[in-house]
Amino acid sequence: MRAGGVRLSVAAGSVTGNRYPANFDVLHVDPARPLVVVADGMGGGRGSAVAGRTAVDSFVATAVPDAAGLYAAVAEVQSRVRAAGAGLGELTGCTLTAFVAGERTPGAWLVQLGDSRAYRFRDGLLELLTTDHTVAWLGAVHGWWPADSAEAHAARYRLTRYAGHPGSPEPDVLSVTVRPGDTYLLCTDGLSEQVGYERMAGVLGAAGDPARAVETLLTDSLTAGGEDNATAAVIRAGTGGDDNA
Repeated sequence: MRAGGVRLSVAAGSVTGNRYPANFDVLHVDPARPLVVVADGMGGGRGSAVAGRTAVDSFVATAVPDAAGLYAAVAEVQSRVRAAGAGLGELTGCTLTAFVAGERTPGAWLVQLGDSRAYRFRDGLLELLTTDHTVAWLGAVHGWWPADSAEAHAARYRLTRYAGHPGSPEPDVLSVTVRPGDTYLLCTDGLSEQVGYERMAGVLGAAGDPARAVETLLTDSLTAGGEDNATAAVIRAGTGGDDNA
């Protein structure tokens, strides 16, 4: 697929890990347009599964590559997830992180709701482009407690924004450039919490098939203990005619 004049090669995968009996992450890589979505259900119940599937299906059906359209798409996601959970009698919510681009327009959009993440590796530097919508993130930024404290650990599970939230919070919508040589990573916290920064940078900075990077990162999450479902999507940008990007 292409975003503007840049060819994108995409690979993605997911593993269940050892904590849950099923995988409550949801992954979508669109075969016809530059659109990648990851979602992470909250908890291990039916509401988690329903929220993730509803959110991703709704976003894929309504998302268009401009800011107004993406805000509208997430508003529809919020409405549909809340409606789907109305009769379940349990928490029905999930994260949503997406990469959306137009085939003929330069750059791309990142959509962020919750604590799944989007990273970019460019010119030797791995950057986290999204913000975690959690109390733990607020605590880290404002120095409320040490990062390795029990309070910080508990706050990781307190999301301030998510799909299905009764207040229908809006997402962060970020405009990003896409240059030949860039590598983007979308992942759930089952990956980012278990694979360290240096290791992630090394894997994403290595040349080669993005499928190899996905396989390596997911294997690393299992080696680290498989404490959660883990999902990764790697998007590599090459020149317009480079089929090996």
